[in-house]
Amino acid sequence: MSLKAFHIAFVVITVLASFVVGGLMCHAYLREGGLWNALGAVGAFGVGVGLIYYGKYVLKKLKHISYL
Repeated sequence: MSLKAFHIAFVVITVLASFVVGGLMCHAYLREGGLWNALGAVGAFGVGVGLIYYGKYVLKKLKHISYL
């Protein structure tokens, strides 16, 4: 597995993990309330969106490198 393929896989996994954490924080906010739960949800979803843009940037930058 090349560095490019590993990087893409790692970004996909971290995007999914950040959305899961965001969903869990939303659930905690709806169940318990609290400012920190709301901020955690917004932050986790923000990180997920940022990682999507980062992944697109990396794919565009490394388009000349093969996946193998």
